[in-house]
Amino acid sequence: MNSSRTRTVALLAAALVLLAVLGGVAFFGVVLEERPAGDDRPAEPTTESTIGYVEGYWYDDELPVDDRDDATLAEDELEAVIYRSMARVEVIRELTFEDDVHVDVVSREEYRAEHGDVFGNVSEDELIQRNVNYEALFVVDRATDAEDEYDSLYGGAVNGYYDPTTGEVVVISDNPDEPETDEITLGHELLHALQDQRFGLGGFDRSTIDDTAASNGLVEGDAVWVETEYEQRCETEWNCVIPDDEPGGVSDINWGLYLILFQPYDDGPDYVDYLLAQDDGWAAVDAAYDDPPASSSEVIRPGDERTPVDVALEDRSSDEWEPLEVGGEVANETVGEVGMVSMFAAGAFDSSEPTVLERDDVVTDGGYEYDHRYTDGWVGDELVVYVAADAPESTDPMESVEYTGYVWQSEWQTAEDAEEFLEAYLELLSGYGAEPVDDRANAYEIDDDYPGAYAVDRDGETVTIVRAPSVDDLEEIDGGATATDGAGADIGGPTADGSADATGITASADGDDSDPIAAAVETGLGSIATVAVVVIGTGIAIVVVRGRTAASRAQRRVER
Repeated sequence: MNSSRTRTVALLAAALVLLAVLGGVAFFGVVLEERPAGDDRPAEPTTESTIGYVEGYWYDDELPVDDRDDATLAEDELEAVIYRSMARVEVIRELTFEDDVHVDVVSREEYRAEHGDVFGNVSEDELIQRNVNYEALFVVDRATDAEDEYDSLYGGAVNGYYDPTTGEVVVISDNPDEPETDEITLGHELLHALQDQRFGLGGFDRSTIDDTAASNGLVEGDAVWVETEYEQRCETEWNCVIPDDEPGGVSDINWGLYLILFQPYDDGPDYVDYLLAQDDGWAAVDAAYDDPPASSSEVIRPGDERTPVDVALEDRSSDEWEPLEVGGEVANETVGEVGMVSMFAAGAFDSSEPTVLERDDVVTDGGYEYDHRYTDGWVGDELVVYVAADAPESTDPMESVEYTGYVWQSEWQTAEDAEEFLEAYLELLSGYGAEPVDDRANAYEIDDDYPGAYAVDRDGETVTIVRAPSVDDLEEIDGGATATDGAGADIGGPTADGSADATGITASADGDDSDPIAAAVETGLGSIATVAVVVIGTGIAIVVVRGRTAASRAQRRVER
């Protein structure tokens, strides 16, 4: 939870393929001069060794553009703002840039043409896997393409990003000759360039949803911390170039995807605060790039350094089903605590969807709360996608999803933690109209939105969920997934008549407000729903767009 930083959200990024894997870098041999003040500044400062000085510009230099009523800059004016911004990032972060940073300006049309495909150059099997993964989290339904949902999130709101494959910052403008420049956004992106130069952004494991959130908890937590400090200094001691006009927000948000993507930006700065509170200050943050968070749980609760367990699902499918392979390897995913919380919270912001967590449980004064009892005992999970052996050939991933299923196994610290997660999951099934299967224990069917048969089971600290196109397919995908004729332990779940079940969950027959699932949470986008920044999949593009008003800037203060 990031209670001290108010963010308004509206955006996302483009996925870029990583060209190399870069390790963390230790820096020795360059003695950095501490930031000098006033007359104490060295007579011959250098860009390489003097903090707060870049290419002839000091961090507190005044520029002619500071007195402008707008933030439209010519090329030479933009260069001065860039160098001063680099110097300011150095002062806050206490590191110097190693190289110049190229800032490019492109039109919005050019950006859309080059980065319109959010998932980039990926195979059909990868698209199938992603659609199934997000369907398993109840955030992208069967009739919707996950890629379309990402495109909808992006819209026309991207104002800039850092591309680690080229080492450049890209500013997106409707007037590329004289762009409107937001210096705080520029500072955020320049911090990413500094991170890349000093530590290398290509060496992080972003192979799963949880890995991505964990890595970004450090990378984006660092950047948002610096950005917040930068903004505060612009309000109190620095003259800064900030547009008067604010970028528009995204009006049709997929809240499940958004909550997954936004978590590192919300909790990451608190993770950095935790590191800064250690004896070594920024040195502790620098060291974390060699030992980044192991899971999103570590970012959600800084200091909680539980080691995730390696969940290795046993393939118990029949000859009629087989694990989907992507690039010659089984298509598996770890959604982590961040994915599970987003699954249970997404409906709190959409009155047409059921929810487990209510809006008051999720929204804080300055962000979102990701620490919840249903998920805080997580220690590992693996979701494996299966495909029918007789599935027809198709070039349309959406059609292929009809012939898929999955096995999702999660591990918990205690049996009680596992039971709490299962309770919440069954409540979500109930909200989507799940009906119990008469002759199968712990099996349910959903007709609409997320159609198929579901089998759920808890064995001590382990919860296993199987989804298949039909009840008969459940055991074909995972042998022993259900017991016939009511055999096996009944763990409870949605009931046909809406009465309370073994776990105490009630499914309302008429779906009125008395139903804890169907109760609609009326909400608009509000102030939180207009900023976004993202890293997607195995590629990385770091983007920041914020919707701010002069009033909200004046009201925001960092509390540490």
